[in-house]
Amino acid sequence: MTLKQYNWKDGPDFIQQHSVAKHRILQAYLAAYFRTLVSSPNQDVLRLTLVDGFAGGGLYVHNDTRETVKGSPFIFLEATREADFLINKDRRKPVQLQVDYFFTEADRHAYMHLDKVLREAGYGDRIGNGIYIDHARFQDKADAIIEFIKKKSPKNGRSIFALDQYGYKDVPTQLMRKIFEALPRAEIILTFAVDSLMNFANDGEQLKDLLGNLGIPDIFGGRPVDEIKKSDRDWRLLLQSTVYRRLVENCGARHFTPFFIRNRGGHGDYWLIHMSQHHRARDVMTQVHWANNNYFIHYGGAGLDMFHMVGYDPAHDSAYLGQSALGFEFDDVARRASIAALNEHIPRRVYADDVGITFGELFATTCNSSPASAQIYRESVGKLLDEKVVEIVGADGTRRRSSAQIKDTDQIMPPPQRALFLVG
Repeated sequence: MTLKQYNWKDGPDFIQQHSVAKHRILQAYLAAYFRTLVSSPNQDVLRLTLVDGFAGGGLYVHNDTRETVKGSPFIFLEATREADFLINKDRRKPVQLQVDYFFTEADRHAYMHLDKVLREAGYGDRIGNGIYIDHARFQDKADAIIEFIKKKSPKNGRSIFALDQYGYKDVPTQLMRKIFEALPRAEIILTFAVDSLMNFANDGEQLKDLLGNLGIPDIFGGRPVDEIKKSDRDWRLLLQSTVYRRLVENCGARHFTPFFIRNRGGHGDYWLIHMSQHHRARDVMTQVHWANNNYFIHYGGAGLDMFHMVGYDPAHDSAYLGQSALGFEFDDVARRASIAALNEHIPRRVYADDVGITFGELFATTCNSSPASAQIYRESVGKLLDEKVVEIVGADGTRRRSSAQIKDTDQIMPPPQRALFLVG
């Protein structure tokens, strides 16, 4: 499929529902993000910078309903306003949200339309004073934005970068690594049109050149792509999972989510990758995916090692779009499958060492390779506790009796009598 780029020359352009899903996730994540950061009753200020690297024209027209749809700049602004109200309405000590916004857009018509609709919405007095709109490529403005954030928040560089690129090649891994190295608390929400990249799989050398430009060269260990396609029935899984792993590794993020947004028209699947340096941020995004499952799908296993599994072909396998072990939607069936898989995998991790592992370490060290949230981990550990497959001991020596009592510092340990099916 040839991608159609948006055009704001004559006003708002049309947007499809699967693209609206990105905006919903961004909105839901921001709401959860603010709640997570402002949890202390003694906190009086939150400094944050929100960056929209591919801001677009601000407004769209829904392709199906013909209703006006607000773009990501408005989502950023309105999420902050809503958070300010909800956080402070019952607090004795108000929290001041010191939020700056950078909206960067390379297309001149989109930039002009964004400036126009923001002013019409009453934000004109803030443009240039907390709201910065630039007619430029994000790659060319990134260094200046990073320096602004470092000066504003020198200790942690708290920021969110929404990089909803057109396709897959405008945000190389080197640039994202620079963000993470300069800003310890930065988070990146990246879209990556993996289906479009895979179209080049028919030309192995061209695919390698493209990947090299993205900062992920020679990911196939010298094997020609044609050889991979001939020798592996599930070559699409192999190529995509290999590209994915190297992409997030080279960005320098410690934690990330491996979930797809699916185009129900049968083409155009893309990754919506959230990257951060802390497992709690990763868990917040994972919870958002489980709560907004209409347009999301996970292609991989349900346990702790999702890519070590039989493959899939998203373009041709009809089972790929349904409920199966090869790809599931974030629904009740997937939740039960996740718990069942974790019930098998977690004991093996716990039994690898006689002293076991804390719940916090278990989640932090395995969550990147699992679609499960921390709450789903807790439910699995609770079942294992009920079945006496594991024991859970608090830092003070208290033995836990249910999953509701589990804390990050609790030690998950093998019981004196190990389950027979795990011996050996």
